[in-house]
Amino acid sequence: MTDPVTLGVLFVILAAVLTAADSPRGAWQRFFTYVPPTLLCYFLPSLLNTFGWVDGDHTALYPIVSRVLLPASLVLFTLSVDLRAFRRLGRKSILMFAASAVSIMLGGPLAVWLLAHLAPELVGGQGPDAVWRGLATLAGTWIGGGANQTALKEVFEPSSNLFSAIVTVDVFVSNLWLGVLLYGAGQATRIDRWLRADARAVEEVKERVQQQTAASRRIPSTTDLVVILAVGFGATAVAHVLGETIAPWIGRTYPFLSRFSLDAPFFWIVGLATAIGLGLSFTNARKLEGAGASRVATVFLYLMIATIGLKMNILAIADHPGLILVGAIWMAFHVALMIVFSRIIRAPYFFLAVGSQACIGGPATAPIVAAAFHPALAPVGVLMAILGYAVGTYMGYVCGILMQLASP
Repeated sequence: MTDPVTLGVLFVILAAVLTAADSPRGAWQRFFTYVPPTLLCYFLPSLLNTFGWVDGDHTALYPIVSRVLLPASLVLFTLSVDLRAFRRLGRKSILMFAASAVSIMLGGPLAVWLLAHLAPELVGGQGPDAVWRGLATLAGTWIGGGANQTALKEVFEPSSNLFSAIVTVDVFVSNLWLGVLLYGAGQATRIDRWLRADARAVEEVKERVQQQTAASRRIPSTTDLVVILAVGFGATAVAHVLGETIAPWIGRTYPFLSRFSLDAPFFWIVGLATAIGLGLSFTNARKLEGAGASRVATVFLYLMIATIGLKMNILAIADHPGLILVGAIWMAFHVALMIVFSRIIRAPYFFLAVGSQACIGGPATAPIVAAAFHPALAPVGVLMAILGYAVGTYMGYVCGILMQLASP
């Protein structure tokens, strides 16, 4: 399929899923009680890539959506943010992010050490083909993002073939976990009861935003919709101009700051878009929420979910079963620690899911997971993900050294 055809198919899939989710028919209601619409919007497009109808690795849709629609959605989500309400989320959100980053840093060496005793051929190799070198770059992207992965690739210098295999592991394992998190969003109440968690802080934020929206809601005019798009895309344009200027300047002038991924344009684009949205929340622009700003942003996010699904090939496990086993053990340790820690501090599933995805997926998917609980919560995802950029290179480096020591 060409990109225009693929885009049309994605919108048809989204329309079909959301129409079914809104259907009053009992069968559909029972189905979507257990399967959230966001999961289907992610899984069904993956079939297009799996069966070869779309080349998910080379489609131009994902770069456009991630660089344009994602920042615009963050602006529209955050322009109505009540910062006082978000402060009520408390320290548990930060603790769960910290648990996420630490579990990934330790999970990699644990997986390598375990397989070094059970199947050393899976984590061996010499020189640039030493598996630990490639896994170190995976640690960078799973704690921070693509910029951190690139930095660690330059540090540990894995071979091109090994790095390509690691990318496959990243796509398969992380996207599988993303699907699980999206499914869990539809079962959040049950999961919170099992975790013995107090989700009142999250509910208070949701209710406060809903009340503010209801008080200012109106039928949007054509002018309202154009203004909403102008604010979202205009702010995105400003973020791009500034980000694509600041990042290279920092790289040239203060190269040591690359350790913090401050020379990565995407870091600045996402961060500046969020900052602009927060700034607009103190102006009359916040009234655009009454005309449906967050609904427009939600459409952008659904398209983001669908394009991420295009990159997922559910049969890719057959190409690299050994490395995927390493990634699966690594991810299992991360998940287990997150669940245990969440039960200990009684953090709600929202913090578990967003804290995990803030590291594993970064700013591209953490807002999606947060928005699966409620669109108003999307900014929490991106703010937590930005923390990952700050620590990803350092913690990924430590993880890489530990995996080197654990290798056969």
